[in-house]
Amino acid sequence: MTVLLYILGVVAFVVAILASIGLHELGHMIPAKAFGGKVTQYFIGFGPTVWSRKRGETEYGVKAIPLGGYVKIVGMLPPDKAHAGKVEYDADGNRVVTVRKSNTGLFAQLISDARAAEWETITAADEHRLFYRMAWWKKVVVMSGGPTVNLLIAFFIFGGLFMTYGNPADEILHPTVSRVEACVVPAAEDGRVCTTTDPVSPAKDAGIQVGDRFVSFNGTSVHDWTDMQNLIRHNENGAATLVVERDGRQVTLHTNTMVTPRPTDEKDPTKLTPVGFLGVSPTVTYTTGGPLYTVEQMGGLAKQSAQALATLPVKVWGVAEAIAGVKPRAADSPVSVVGGGRLAGETASAQDFPLKEKLVSLLGLVAGFNFFIGLFNFVPLLPLDGGHIAGALWEAIRRGLARLRRRPDPGYVDVAKLLPVAYVVASFLLVMGVVLIVGDLVVPVQIS
Repeated sequence: MTVLLYILGVVAFVVAILASIGLHELGHMIPAKAFGGKVTQYFIGFGPTVWSRKRGETEYGVKAIPLGGYVKIVGMLPPDKAHAGKVEYDADGNRVVTVRKSNTGLFAQLISDARAAEWETITAADEHRLFYRMAWWKKVVVMSGGPTVNLLIAFFIFGGLFMTYGNPADEILHPTVSRVEACVVPAAEDGRVCTTTDPVSPAKDAGIQVGDRFVSFNGTSVHDWTDMQNLIRHNENGAATLVVERDGRQVTLHTNTMVTPRPTDEKDPTKLTPVGFLGVSPTVTYTTGGPLYTVEQMGGLAKQSAQALATLPVKVWGVAEAIAGVKPRAADSPVSVVGGGRLAGETASAQDFPLKEKLVSLLGLVAGFNFFIGLFNFVPLLPLDGGHIAGALWEAIRRGLARLRRRPDPGYVDVAKLLPVAYVVASFLLVMGVVLIVGDLVVPVQIS
């Protein structure tokens, strides 16, 4: 049963991510066609084609490696203004563009080859439908459509969870007992069954019951769980007189707290500090909210994601070190789709995890992936969508300045000149993807 649940969790995650990829590409294709652009291919995945079917002028299909997708919009790269040859027509009246084939320098040759490949299938009938000829704002709409869809997916999933279940990242701890530990188990072995050698927990010894609400601790009033936690920890091995509210009446209980190493640092949960221990867990509720609350929370998540993007190379290097056995893998290290699938499978198959919490965790995982993918694609570097958006915005600025200065229209921005940057970024993304996939297979991130 556990294996079956694991497989179901992985399959559900993969299907959700593939659906997100498909919707991302629709976010590009639909506005491109609406603006008169020509889209010749819509594919989910890369590599060999598994299935495809042509509808109108567009070929729709699925490829073997489900790690992304693409749409082919005709005319993304313009001809070289300085070195394009004369325009000719073949016997069928199709336009033939001669692109210079000989260049000095590796990158110049790569740019020339890319232009040649781009214009191999372009005909005279496509002249008015070329992407580079679109108005700058249409380019922005087309290229931002994909990542915007990912952000909208994240918004609707997060919004649905926040309005119904609440936000697990914005929890409220109440001084009401939700669980009483039967014994004292070392923090490193938390969750295991008690043995005959484990001491009885002070809470069990005192007779504390689930549902008791703490009123005072050694004469000090308790207003929230933070108060209670601090009082317990600072009591060390001392005697404890507890007043709890039970069934509408106050009950006084007596016990002795005991010192045991526990995680006290929220930033480093692996760090243990000897503190007073009682053996109870608070009641947890989650903050709920509507669309504005969701936007606010996603804004905070965007700041965290921006910080994560800034340190991404360092974190990927940390994963590589973990693969080599130099150091353990950090709990907050990035994961690939493979790692996301593993986390989904482990969540679905966790035996002590209620079904409702499993569904919430899986939905949150899918929303988180969509949110990060959406933000990542807005990074203003080719080959990411943000690189094309930046080129379109620069085109608008150049043309606007030219009009203000009463100078000739400088025309479109030649994004092909940025292809060397695209090759470097693509190489980094490829290496990063390989490192993360290997890391997720060899030293996976574990559910805390």
